[in-house]
Amino acid sequence: MYRISQLAEKLGLSRTTLLYYEKLGLIKGQRLANGYRTYTERDVQRLTLLQNLQAGGLTLKECQACLDSKVERDMLVERLRLLDEEITHKQRARQLLAAMLGESSLTEWHQTLDQHAPEAHIDWLMKQGFDEKQAMRLKWLSKDMNTHDQYMADFMAVFNGLERWGPGSQADTLNALAQIPHTPHTILEIGCGRGIATQVLAAHTPATITATDNEEKALAALNDTLNAQGHGERITTVCANMADLPFAPESFDVIWSECSAYIMGVEAAFNAWRSLLQTDGILVLSDLVWREEAAQTLSESIDNDTRAFWQQEYPDMTTVAVRLAQAEAAGYRVIDHFALSDDAWLAYYGPFEARLEALQGELEGARAYADMQREIAAFHARHGAFDYQMFILQKR
Repeated sequence: MYRISQLAEKLGLSRTTLLYYEKLGLIKGQRLANGYRTYTERDVQRLTLLQNLQAGGLTLKECQACLDSKVERDMLVERLRLLDEEITHKQRARQLLAAMLGESSLTEWHQTLDQHAPEAHIDWLMKQGFDEKQAMRLKWLSKDMNTHDQYMADFMAVFNGLERWGPGSQADTLNALAQIPHTPHTILEIGCGRGIATQVLAAHTPATITATDNEEKALAALNDTLNAQGHGERITTVCANMADLPFAPESFDVIWSECSAYIMGVEAAFNAWRSLLQTDGILVLSDLVWREEAAQTLSESIDNDTRAFWQQEYPDMTTVAVRLAQAEAAGYRVIDHFALSDDAWLAYYGPFEARLEALQGELEGARAYADMQREIAAFHARHGAFDYQMFILQKR
């Protein structure tokens, strides 16, 4: 015979729990003349069985049903399904915590956050100690806060040796410039990089040009070039985030952005930059797009690796028709648009591939190097499936 305190100690349960079990009829204590409750070995064994059933994830009600009648198989099947879901959830939770501690990659987590909560993602990264520029680079390039510094060091080892940081050519820049219906007087170039387009604009317009980028070394190189060419007095460089430009509304009659608007999102750029344009001002930007026919049959026209690469690296990549609709919805009239020439692609990817080959011994095995190799492979597998498209738009 066991008193309630002895039973509680033996089973590792509280007195309150045992009284509750007795209320439910799971055990039946006998009250002695002195007022104490006593329990038998049968009660001990019944509660031991109950605890083992509970260990399988069954509720107390389900355990009682199992004790008093034949076990229902359907109930066990459903409980097993719920338990599997819980285990999967906990495994994911563990994987995330391990990744945040640097034990595995955070890439997928960052990509999911950026897709569903982009502004909160950037704000959170900045709270973790990344400045605004680092947070944007983490979003678009490294995609892993634990390995960001090494990734960017490897990435810049390649790009600091390149003049162009994206597809383009002087001929394509001049083609777009020729579509502007007035002589530009104040040009804002966003994402100028080392300033190849800046130099073309300076040489072929009388405009004062404000060239912005968030990479100080690129702007320093551009300043050196412009001073050597005698354009320094007409061109001002500003280190700034394209999503938070420090300029008054209606400050420019032309905004120019080659290969960079994707960083903040092209549709967002259409809306955010419009206020900086004067009445009837012109926005010129280039963006990577799927060709219409390819977009309709992606699985057939593009190999799996190429499709997977761009869906990961540029999930917002869409067609010309979608971009034109977005521009019109944002308050622009379409003046013209055209695909960049093959020369524009080769002007970027030729030196890029040569630079990677030159640094193979130094960078092979690095994640940044592997990502850049995948980009080169996607370029060679292009086969007309995607283009860089230049858009010339007028503020309505």
